[in-house]
Amino acid sequence: MNTSWMETADLAAGRGALGAGLIVAGVVVLALLIGMFVFGSRRVRKSTVRRPRPDEQPRMPEGGPVHEVRERREPDEMPRSDERLSPHQLKDHGNAGSRTSASQERPRWDEGGSGGFGSGGPGRH
Repeated sequence: MNTSWMETADLAAGRGALGAGLIVAGVVVLALLIGMFVFGSRRVRKSTVRRPRPDEQPRMPEGGPVHEVRERREPDEMPRSDERLSPHQLKDHGNAGSRTSASQERPRWDEGGSGGFGSGGPGRH
C-alpha cells in the first residue's frame, strides 16, 4: 500500500484543523474585545456626572451683563529702603500692584511715525 499518500492527506487535514482553530480563536478574541468595549462604555455612561437641572444653570447678574472696563493703570511705587526686600515683605506678597492712572488718555504714536520697531524707515507711505 502507498502510505506516503496517506501521510500527506493527514498533514493537510492537520493544517486545515490548525487554520480553523486559529480562525475560531480570532473570532473569540474579537468577541471578547467587543464585549469589553460595550461593558466599559455602559459603566462609564452610568458613572458620568448628571447634567445640571434648569434651576442649577448659571443666571445673568441682576444688574445685567458685565462689560469690559477699559482704564489706564500705572504701577505702584517700590518702597525705598537701604536693604533688599524679599517678595513677602512687599505689598500684595510680591505681586506687582497697580492703581488707576491720573490720565486716562490712551498713548498714541507720534504723528507721521509708523510705530513699528526696527522698520528703518521714516514711517510714511
